[in-house]
Amino acid sequence: MSPITFTVENPATGGTLARIEEPTLENVDQAVADAQAAFDAGVWAKAPSIHRSKVLSSIARALEAEIPRLALLEASQTGRTIREMNAQLGRLPEWLDYFAALLRTEQGYVAPTQGNLLNYIKRIPLGVVAQITPFNHPLLIAVKKIAPALAAGNSVIVKPSELAPLTVLEFAKISETCGVPRGVLTVLPGPGATVGKRLVENPMIRKVDITAGTAAGRVVGSIVGQNLAAYTAELGGKAPIIIFDDADLISAVNGVAFASFIASGQTCVSGTRILIQEGIYDEFIRLFLEKVEDIRHGMGDPLNPQSTMGSVISLHHLQRIEASLDRSEGGVLIGGNRLTGHSELDGFDFSKGSFFSPTVVTDVSLEDELWKEEVFGPIVVVKRFKTEADGVALANNCKYGLGAGVWTQDLSRAHRVADEIQAGLCWVNTHHRNDPSSPWGGLKESGIGRENGLEALHAYSQSKSVIVNLDPPEKTRSTDDWFNVSGGRRYG
Repeated sequence: MSPITFTVENPATGGTLARIEEPTLENVDQAVADAQAAFDAGVWAKAPSIHRSKVLSSIARALEAEIPRLALLEASQTGRTIREMNAQLGRLPEWLDYFAALLRTEQGYVAPTQGNLLNYIKRIPLGVVAQITPFNHPLLIAVKKIAPALAAGNSVIVKPSELAPLTVLEFAKISETCGVPRGVLTVLPGPGATVGKRLVENPMIRKVDITAGTAAGRVVGSIVGQNLAAYTAELGGKAPIIIFDDADLISAVNGVAFASFIASGQTCVSGTRILIQEGIYDEFIRLFLEKVEDIRHGMGDPLNPQSTMGSVISLHHLQRIEASLDRSEGGVLIGGNRLTGHSELDGFDFSKGSFFSPTVVTDVSLEDELWKEEVFGPIVVVKRFKTEADGVALANNCKYGLGAGVWTQDLSRAHRVADEIQAGLCWVNTHHRNDPSSPWGGLKESGIGRENGLEALHAYSQSKSVIVNLDPPEKTRSTDDWFNVSGGRRYG
């Protein structure tokens, strides 16, 4: 029987980048078994922390050398601009360096127990962990998950999106050449409904970490729960951005444009609900629409360093975006259409790919799909508000709670509103800032658990107490004889 293959396409041109053999269910089972065997052998799990730290640092240096090549590959498989990919991938070694540093600096502790006992606490790896990563930031999100998982000593199996698996496959090769033993990091590209499902169902998987839509997160979470495994999920978002009357208009316009249209709006923290206080509403909209028009005119070949915004991930996704806009009752202020002509920037033929113009919609109700649901494309809705309380209420009128933004020059208001917004991430006078040390995750239907920081390392390990009786045998013969009623041994 011939193996099943799938095609990885360039969504900007429609061209084929690669054909990948899809793992069979037996391949998935064998990958888990091999990962468990590597874990049991201790070639990585029981290696000294300093060794794992050195390997992670080595991967970071090797990755630095490969960034130009990988950025080109990333841009080609996602349709995102090369400018975005160079900037994003250029930061990835920081995650490896950060968790390598944690291995060298994090310390265990001694618990203050009763009696003449020494109770020290160490952290041990979980075992075999599964990671399911999306198409929008293929290598960034994979490295964010892989780095703490490897640092903690686990065996890792990554299931990248079948739409954009190429850079994750390349990263696994780099890791092996830098000293990660065979079986410790495995990549299984393929559909979530088959490969992903089979992977997370395996009872040997002790943690699942997924970045996906909320619906997929629920399905996977129900499977993980049956196996009593750990679970981290970064799911959907519908990020509000509140712009107050005292905000610096130019900075706010530039910041909102970045928040809304970076990655063609295909990020979970994309600024999709723009809330503008009534005193500056008209002027903000005027400047914002000018900015959006500039972005549109600057679109071209994603591999052109001057291009402002790339394609969406596929024709299917483009059609979903169009359908969401068609169902909305809002009015389109700018954009709202698929691009089919030639670029004003460089003559690139948009009709070959899946390009959608940056779009601003107004007059949507709180029940409108564009207000409530994640579109995952370059569409934002704008709405005016009167008071601070009104702005916060609108921001929180959503089932999601991943990212949010506040623009104001009032220091007290900035802290107050950030505290009141129901989101796991809140930026003030900026957006989409990310660092390996900064916890990243959502509230409500945006997920559970956190990436980044010490929390991530701890989420990929578990504590273990070792309790040692320090009394000499001469004493314990009498004091620890529980069944000698005159012994006086204390229980506990």
